[in-house]
Amino acid sequence: MSDLAPEPELSPEAAAGPTARKRPKPGERRVQILQALATMLEQPGAERITTSALAAKLEVSEAALYRHFASKAQMFEGLIEFIEQSVFTLVNQISDRETDPTVRTHKLVVMVLQFGEKNPGMARVMAGDALVFENDRLQDRMNQFFDKLESSLKQHLRDAAAAAGSATPTVDAQVRASVIVAFMMGRLQRFARSGFKRLPSEHLEASLATILA
Repeated sequence: MSDLAPEPELSPEAAAGPTARKRPKPGERRVQILQALATMLEQPGAERITTSALAAKLEVSEAALYRHFASKAQMFEGLIEFIEQSVFTLVNQISDRETDPTVRTHKLVVMVLQFGEKNPGMARVMAGDALVFENDRLQDRMNQFFDKLESSLKQHLRDAAAAAGSATPTVDAQVRASVIVAFMMGRLQRFARSGFKRLPSEHLEASLATILA
């Protein structure tokens, strides 16, 4: 999963054989575990991922995983933290750079869907499919992620409605923000459940033209 962090390169000494292998730097193994989990989630039709399968992919013991994460739920929380940090950093950049509220809304939706499209494993987490058999708090946290996105959209849309002379800009913004978030969630879910064949960006401009009209 290159978007999570770059894969560590092996030095010539490390490539020479197992006796010359270097120990991972502090925090590096933790990133490797999250990369492996994200990569496994990118497999279409992947069932529930077990810690034994994850350990096998990394060629380590399950005990080695638990030296870095207290539970599998904590591993998924690591992925959710990555999603939150990546997306909301970009949300803030869009808000800072764009003064037109309609343009801000458009760019926010495109950014979220492009993030999911470029990171299929993360899209499965965002859609909730990867969390079905996991701890309930993970889905709660993902719900909070979309609630926060909806709040950002409400602000943009309220400004747009007020500029357009709406008598009820707050109500208008709430309704439209809810519709847009449902649209994003639906696109991500369809992407995950189609085995990543139905892209979130499919007919996106035409769809947004209708939603944001």
